[in-house]
Amino acid sequence: MISVTRRALLASAALGATIPPAATQTLEQFYKGRVITILVPTSPGGNFDLNARLVARHLGRFMPGQPGVVVQNLPGAGGLLLANQFMNTRDRDGLTIGVMERGTPQMAYEGDPNARFDPLKFNWIGSLSSYANDAYLLLVNDGHPARSIEDLHKPGVVARLGGDTPGSTNLTFAILARDLLKLNIKVVRGYAGASRMFIAMEGGELDGQVIGLGSVRGAQPALWNGKKVRPLLQFGRLTRLPELADVPTARERLSDPDDRALLQFAELSFFIALPFLAPPDVPLDRVDALRRAFMDMTRDPAFLDDARKANFELSPIDGAAVRDVVQRMSATPPAIIKRYVDIVRSTKD
Repeated sequence: MISVTRRALLASAALGATIPPAATQTLEQFYKGRVITILVPTSPGGNFDLNARLVARHLGRFMPGQPGVVVQNLPGAGGLLLANQFMNTRDRDGLTIGVMERGTPQMAYEGDPNARFDPLKFNWIGSLSSYANDAYLLLVNDGHPARSIEDLHKPGVVARLGGDTPGSTNLTFAILARDLLKLNIKVVRGYAGASRMFIAMEGGELDGQVIGLGSVRGAQPALWNGKKVRPLLQFGRLTRLPELADVPTARERLSDPDDRALLQFAELSFFIALPFLAPPDVPLDRVDALRRAFMDMTRDPAFLDDARKANFELSPIDGAAVRDVVQRMSATPPAIIKRYVDIVRSTKD
């Protein structure tokens, strides 16, 4: 008589014999019935979180086996927690992907001691935005005396711009506007996000902030549509955005080659504005499947309709294009990066 335990073992072995080992499974067999987790380096409700949830609603339809997709938030250290885990501890089976804060890859090239990863070793899947239809705007309240960027060179005309924590894009570009473009700006730190800064602008604590056009148009449509804020300068643009043809780019304001090279390094992150990635060493067929599914998803009518309803800016690029931008970051001369770091880590207000 066969014991219950032995019978269970034999049944388990028979079942195992019907399931191909991972090395010989097709993509359909591997992903069917499983769940892909998208890790997000910010708290729920922000731009990266909302875009990750948009992807989670649609990506599985384009993957072999149509797996489920869920989102898990992993905030910490300005995105470094996620990047370090992807490099060093996360599973490499193709079931864990993430969206990375756009400025995080640069931190590895800036010499940040807490950046324990090599951005070129990640498997870049693609980005929902290449900033083709967006711009990072220095804007002020409509009642501010500066009517154009030229006015911020005039004696007595000063703009108080808000900033988040060190390393945040809004703080970085407020400092660059002051110290690289030599504008009359007072940087006021410590605001937790754009919404807090808009409240401070309404209350008169701040005159403005630096923020993406897509973000202000999506989160503060009444302010933007009612012309309650005025854009003075565009960052993250090679040329002026057509709908803001009368607003100069930061690049137009610089003539010194070293200044322009520094700004170009600073702006590279915009061109991979919402990058998705997988850890190193994921089997190549699964990486390819994720990349194909991501790009197929971005052309899908249901996905595009969902994105439009949320007022998301979409100008997707594939994983190869994301990696190309990261490669350009890594090729920036060390002297340019050092000067950039010295400026943006300034504690002067």
